[in-house]
This record gives sequence, structure tokens and C-alpha cells, in this order.
Amino acid sequence: MTNPIQGNGPAAALHEIHDCLALALDATESRHPLPQPIREARSYMRAALRQTRNLMNGGAA
Repeated sequence: MTNPIQGNGPAAALHEIHDCLALALDATESRHPLPQPIREARSYMRAALRQTRNLMNGGAA
């Protein structure tokens, strides 16, 4: 994923966090049933990704 925001400011950091969360979700995706700790971790990643997207769109966390 390419960060569309150049620099080291808050917007660039949010895009970097978004990309890392999305990659982590992709890396843990499986067609087989996942153990409870992995399902729980993915749930936390999805929540963090939603909050990050909200902040990127100008909303509050």
C-alpha cells in the first residue's frame, strides 16, 4: 500500500497506521477456523481500523 500523504505529520501517521492494520488483518486471514485469541486480536484490529478511518475522514475517535 502506498501512503498518499507525504511527510511526517499526523495525517501521514494515520495513513501509516491504517496501512499496518489492514496488512495485519490480511496476514491473519484464514479459511480455517481461527483460535479464540486470534479472532479476538482481529476484532481489536478491525475496531482500530474503523477508528483510524474515522479520524482520517475528519471525525473524532
